[in-house]
Amino acid sequence: MRSADRYYGQNSYGATHADTANWQKSLSAYCQDDTINAIPLAFLHVFFSAGGLPEIDLASTCNSNGGNVFPGTRLAKCPALTSDIKACQARGKIVTISLGGATGLASFISDAQARTFAETVWNLFLGGSSNTRPFGDAVLDGQVVFHSHLTGKRRITGVNSVDLDIEGGSGKGLTAFVTRIRELAQGASKRYYLTAAPQCPFPDAYLGSVISAVGFDAIYVQCKSPRHLMAFNKQTFPSQYNNYCGVNSYTNPNAWNFGVWDNWAKTTSPNKNIKVYIGAPAAVSAAGSGYVSAATLGKIATETRARYSSFGGIMLWDASQAYGEFSHLISLIINLTVLTVCRKRSL
Repeated sequence: MRSADRYYGQNSYGATHADTANWQKSLSAYCQDDTINAIPLAFLHVFFSAGGLPEIDLASTCNSNGGNVFPGTRLAKCPALTSDIKACQARGKIVTISLGGATGLASFISDAQARTFAETVWNLFLGGSSNTRPFGDAVLDGQVVFHSHLTGKRRITGVNSVDLDIEGGSGKGLTAFVTRIRELAQGASKRYYLTAAPQCPFPDAYLGSVISAVGFDAIYVQCKSPRHLMAFNKQTFPSQYNNYCGVNSYTNPNAWNFGVWDNWAKTTSPNKNIKVYIGAPAAVSAAGSGYVSAATLGKIATETRARYSSFGGIMLWDASQAYGEFSHLISLIINLTVLTVCRKRSL
């Protein structure tokens, strides 16, 4: 499978552009694109908040502003997303929940706490049950377990995946968390996916241990230096770091290190069939640095696919940027026939 995956929820285009016509659209609108295989919903950014439940913030789509929360909590109700998630899944898309972001409020103090939180995520978003499910009876396909960020240094009918996007705190408890999610998913009637988004410098300080200890389905290697522009409650949290190994360093053999990640996938990862995605900004305004043109990104993808069997596709930050004034990025990649073959619901 080769595909283009896009993060959804933060309306990063809206954080830097006043033309509301191009702000983040409905989730189902993006799922009409046949080049997309998976869409992580970003972010579940606070693990432990009021009432012992987490917080989610999907910017203009759904957030906790105005009391739109379950009583006694800061957990937002997002009923409009229920039908959108189901519609996306009906089209063969993997819809996941992404944990982390740039708030630094996504960490554990112990393995026991991490395992308990895994059960919370399972009940709120995946195959469990709860009276406080933000997306109602929609069952996600998994999670992006954590999205790594080193500030000041460097840098899926139903949700059936967990994506890790840990950008602060520490890596403590992550292996216990992921292991518990895997245990809960055993024997389930549907497949659940685990992904992670480490920074491209190897090994990643936060996620290096967990992705080498537990089998993940895919990793989204952040070959970019994003401003990240996560519009939590209409505020922007820019990341102040640079990745020397970004896509803009592709021609520098001393910086571009996809080969290192490919070797890790084949020799160290518990899942030897794991797919490694190149994470890239979808527009100049989506990144502090690291943006390259669609033609260049297409060339990078073509050459990487030919050289490394672990290559899974391109991950773009984020959907709103990819479909704003930079929508040509998508069409050019398609025209380059880089990411057009996609076996649905298979990472």
